[in-house]
Amino acid sequence: MVQRNGKIVAGRAIDTEVARLFRGAVVVLGLTLLGQPMLAQDTQASPSGNQPRPTQTGPSSGPQSSAMAGAQQQLYTASGQNGAQVSSDSFKGSIVEGTSTGNLMDLSLDDAIQRGLRNNLGIILQSAAQKNANGQRLEELQSLLPTLTGAASINVQQVNLAAYGLKFPGLHPIVGPFQVVDFRAYLTQNLFNLSALQNYLAAKHNFAASKLTAQDARDLVVLTVGNAYLVCVADAARVEAVTAELATSKVTLDQAVAAHEAGTSPKLDVLRAQVDYQNGQQTLISAKNELSKDKLALARVIGLPLDQEYRLTDLVPYAAFNDVDPQATVEQALKTRKDLAASGEQVKAAEAQKKSAWDYQLPVASFVGDFGDLGQTPGHSHSSYTATGQLTVPILQIAKTRGQNEVAAANYEQARARLGDQAQQVNQDVHDAILDIQAAAKLVEATHSNVELANEALNEAQQRFKAGVSDNLPVSQAQSQTEQANDQYISALYQHNIAKLSLARALGAAQTNYKDYLGGK
Repeated sequence: MVQRNGKIVAGRAIDTEVARLFRGAVVVLGLTLLGQPMLAQDTQASPSGNQPRPTQTGPSSGPQSSAMAGAQQQLYTASGQNGAQVSSDSFKGSIVEGTSTGNLMDLSLDDAIQRGLRNNLGIILQSAAQKNANGQRLEELQSLLPTLTGAASINVQQVNLAAYGLKFPGLHPIVGPFQVVDFRAYLTQNLFNLSALQNYLAAKHNFAASKLTAQDARDLVVLTVGNAYLVCVADAARVEAVTAELATSKVTLDQAVAAHEAGTSPKLDVLRAQVDYQNGQQTLISAKNELSKDKLALARVIGLPLDQEYRLTDLVPYAAFNDVDPQATVEQALKTRKDLAASGEQVKAAEAQKKSAWDYQLPVASFVGDFGDLGQTPGHSHSSYTATGQLTVPILQIAKTRGQNEVAAANYEQARARLGDQAQQVNQDVHDAILDIQAAAKLVEATHSNVELANEALNEAQQRFKAGVSDNLPVSQAQSQTEQANDQYISALYQHNIAKLSLARALGAAQTNYKDYLGGK
């Protein structure tokens, strides 16, 4: 009986063990059947086990895989002379440097230009555009470098087999909870991807173009600041001239009053002289107002606080400019203009994108691998790894490939056309500046002679009126002619100086040699 009972007990133990193994097999089968969609969903969010992380080493999408298409447009949106995306109005603004001192400060041309190179808004925006281009270059470089990432996960599950229609006699439908702990590193590497390589080369050329554009922007700042300074110099000269003319009108008025009181001159002469004097006062008010407004504009360009009072210390007098050879000057400009060199880099970038669009249809070879530690707990785990070599071949995407090729070819043709036009623009800039210098030099000579003649005529008319030979109508007319001659002379001086500064900009030498050009050569 004891033996029999022993056999019964042993038999029950065996049945229990078989049932436990059966339940385990069912659980494994159930998880195999039910876990596939769950694992497929889980691996999209956080890979676990030996499931490799999704890789991005497939074919590069040509122009769509980078921001190069937008970067191509950065060099042709500003005033035809600078390749920055920065607009021409950007160079009229600045970031304010410091606060007002409360005292009158001296401002030389050198100081104004150095402040502009530090604070001008065009410089700051272009520096940001350069950093943006460098960031795009680094992004494209990453597709050619190994990508290593790490992940740690713990997955705890409890499964209801009955909910999926799996019912087994003697098996509890609730399985779990159970957990899987995974520590894993993932490595991806493009082994052969010509499209990604060409995209990187395009980004590299765009970055080079952005650096050249930033250098060219400094020449534009020098031209902008120099122009604003010269305008203020001309305004100050006009205020000085009008002040002298007003003093002359006051002398004439006093003479007319004295002559009328002496009974040698009619009341009409006094009224005429008084009108001339008051017109001079109005002109002086207008001239001072223009000077104040133009000084505010100069302060805006160089980042000076608008409430800072300052005076100009450089009068930039007339200095003759030696004759230059236009052909030699154009050849020099074609070699030194940074915006032209930037356009050349853009052509190279467009050419690389064109090659990238064609290379998109070539196979891409890549490697995907992972290595980690997998188990129920960190203390009960084992290493596991996956290594996959992958060859991706585009088979049927004719429309997309052809469309990318046509877009890239069009962009390349546009870049080449812009480069040709830019070279012509440089040629025109040089010739325009030389013609303006020559014309302004002749104007300076002619207007200076007119000023001397007008002053002589005014003096003669005043002497005749003082001697009682004539009334003061010739004096009034001579004063008007003197005022006009002074205005023309001041304008001619400004035109000559700005033409020389424009030539320096046309040669790409405004930042380094503006003193030589303003001072003559």
